[in-house]
Amino acid sequence: MSSAHFFAAIVRRDLLLAWQQRGDLLVGVVFFVLVACLFPLAIGPEPKLLARIGPGVLWVAVILANLLALPRLFNNDWQDGSLEQLLIAPAPASVMVAGKLVAHWLTTGIPLTLIAPLLGIQYGLESDTLFMLMASLLLGTPTLSALGSIGAALTLGVRQGEMLLALLVLPLYAPVLIFGSGAVAAVAGGLSGMAELSLLAAILCGTLFLAPWLAAMSVRLAIE
Repeated sequence: MSSAHFFAAIVRRDLLLAWQQRGDLLVGVVFFVLVACLFPLAIGPEPKLLARIGPGVLWVAVILANLLALPRLFNNDWQDGSLEQLLIAPAPASVMVAGKLVAHWLTTGIPLTLIAPLLGIQYGLESDTLFMLMASLLLGTPTLSALGSIGAALTLGVRQGEMLLALLVLPLYAPVLIFGSGAVAAVAGGLSGMAELSLLAAILCGTLFLAPWLAAMSVRLAIE
């Protein structure tokens, strides 16, 4: 089997497994919606204040929802023993990790990206600001999945791994949060936001290049 076929098989497999366990996917989406909806209730109906904090609140909610979904990236396969079988497949382990990353992004990042503009309306965000919000999330959510895969691999099989996972990946998420929310805030303030968007794209390219290899090495260490 070629690496391309192995990659496609991993993506298809993980998408099917996610569909069979779609209740877990809804947990992250519902969590995102609840967090985004509670802030306006707590702060009040002041339009200018809501528009100012909206980008940051939505980005923080996306990060927390993504963090909630990270443990299932490797943990279920590790518990049933299928992760070891995937590692001995006649293809690089980084290809397996890349396939799982794509499936994780399709089942986590894409739903959050599509829902975010609807939630942004309650913060009084204009149409161009909502467009930038979607653009920043399209670049930022795969970066979150890629960086999170490294933390998920490092904490695989570790006691209280979810807590350790949060401590590992949240500092790595900080640049994505800063540039992602900064791009949306720049458009809301009348600027272009393309500088922040370019930095997000650069971070995405770097993480997509490094994360599969780093996560694959971490998974091998956890298994051995």
